[in-house]
Amino acid sequence: MEELVDAIRTQLENGDLEGAFAAVEDLQPVDQAEVISLLDPKIGWPLLEKLPERADAFGDLEVDTQLAYAELLPRSSLASLISEMRSNERADLYNSIDESQRELLLPGMEKAQREDMRRLSSYAEGCAGALMSSDYALLDAKMNTIEALNALRRAAPNAETIYSAYVVDSQNNLIGVVSLRDLIRARGDELVSVLMNTNIITAQVDEDQEEVARLIERYDLMTLPIVNAMGQLVGIVTHDDALDVMVEEATDDIHKGAGLTSDVGTIKDAAIGLLYRKRILWLVLLVFGNLFSGAAIGVFEEIIAAHLVLVFFLPLLVGSGGNAGGQSATLMIRALATGEAELSDWLYLLGRELLVSLAIGVTLAAAVSVPGVIRGGPEVALVLALSMLAIVIIGCTIGMSLPFLLSKVNLDPASASAPLVTSICDATGVFIYLFIANQIMGVG
Repeated sequence: MEELVDAIRTQLENGDLEGAFAAVEDLQPVDQAEVISLLDPKIGWPLLEKLPERADAFGDLEVDTQLAYAELLPRSSLASLISEMRSNERADLYNSIDESQRELLLPGMEKAQREDMRRLSSYAEGCAGALMSSDYALLDAKMNTIEALNALRRAAPNAETIYSAYVVDSQNNLIGVVSLRDLIRARGDELVSVLMNTNIITAQVDEDQEEVARLIERYDLMTLPIVNAMGQLVGIVTHDDALDVMVEEATDDIHKGAGLTSDVGTIKDAAIGLLYRKRILWLVLLVFGNLFSGAAIGVFEEIIAAHLVLVFFLPLLVGSGGNAGGQSATLMIRALATGEAELSDWLYLLGRELLVSLAIGVTLAAAVSVPGVIRGGPEVALVLALSMLAIVIIGCTIGMSLPFLLSKVNLDPASASAPLVTSICDATGVFIYLFIANQIMGVG
């Protein structure tokens, strides 16, 4: 890609627009967008303007790049470009530009587009309304198959998809959905009212976007109709937009699981200062949390001084507890995020986790007792085995319970990050290990 961009940049700087266009003409819009994003907007705009699917390519650009072009382009060119965009992408851009740019932009657009863009941009970020598109195909229940197919042909150039068409009444209430496949297979005189499916899966306009994506995944839908409180059709969410949401939510959960305060964007492009700010908060908090480990060691100074061999095994035991807790937390975070588990399942899952952690603990206890005998004798081996068993069981219990606890207080369970779980398990593990050692090997 870099070689292609360098060649196109040279062509554009030398005034060879046709050569640059020939190099990207056969690329998909998303690949054209990647090329455009690597060019200076001053030389990239003539190439973008010449693309047959320029609106699709522009819609695939990052918001910062779109804004760079928005600031550069004449009002008429920008209005024309935005008018060709998908309605939801148009609304996203509208929300990103400042008030002065909006006022310059709106007069160049058709009234219907202005009103639609304002409506879509009014929904809160993260809900179905902010994700949906208003470019969908509508049919009348009284149409026959031939009339419906002709209507879809007319709608096709501007609709997100025509594979599913929606049927509404005079009040725009959603009453049915019919697939293109059913229309093609039906007789020409069959009515849409007969062919349509009235058992429709819908989402409310204020539904969380993650729930919308989950519905599309669960029922294997190409599109999901979005309705308001009165049951009126206001938009659709397509499967590709749902996929974007799932990737976004998964990325957010991964970042939270790593102890980041929020998304850092593309890792290659993220500024050093941004990466620092997103990572430092949890790490500073956990530094003070780890003081509890030091406090536990301070309480048992005498047993440590009398049996220095205990220090040799401390990292092994503490690390095992953190690892076990981290595994449990990851499993529970995913289960809660995907809807596989709910708060009411905690007691049942706790019982299962105790059985699993008992089996793991016994296995690790047997494994660690061997070097315990070699290094410190049977007494040390007994301390290690009992400590490992207790640390793993308690670590797994903490790891699986923390996401449930956070959900209970209406916090994101993904905030039960690996650093947080590890720090809690570390402090707990140090205390358990030294307490057991003190009971078995205690001095005077």
